Amino acid sequence: MTGRIQRELKQSKPVGSVEQEAFLNLLRTSNALMAGLSELLKAHDLTQTQYNVLRILRGAGEPGLTAGEVGDRMITRDPDVTRLLDRLEKRGLVERWRCGQDRRVVRTRITAAGLAVVDPLDAPVLDLHARQLHHLGPERLDALIGLLEAAREGM
Repeated sequence: MTGRIQRELKQSKPVGSVEQEAFLNLLRTSNALMAGLSELLKAHDLTQTQYNVLRILRGAGEPGLTAGEVGDRMITRDPDVTRLLDRLEKRGLVERWRCGQDRRVVRTRITAAGLAVVDPLDAPVLDLHARQLHHLGPERLDALIGLLEAAREGM
């Protein structure tokens, strides 16, 4: 590490590669950005994963999704989507039912109570993202998006 990350981590010994320095910078930045979101969501008694699931189900509409489909759409993977849906169902934020054509299939959709929790968060979350990243400007943000998408292509 030769840049700022080395000082932030109080490292005197450099790491082995520029790829590792980039990785550490991504982790450090992600953690800083997510801390702001966690604080905002905590005030609404939601975790980041619960918020993500509610947004996914809101987008799916009336037909809802299976637990597997929810898991596939999540930003950060959760190994136990079923338990996550259980907790949201107990709070009345989602509802589940067995599919009429195939009783083995369980679908989940957001409830009116879930919409009442997630809808008011749209503007505050957009404002948070703007506060966190506006200083980069549109050109640098477009470049960042392109670089991050390119990094995922290699996986």
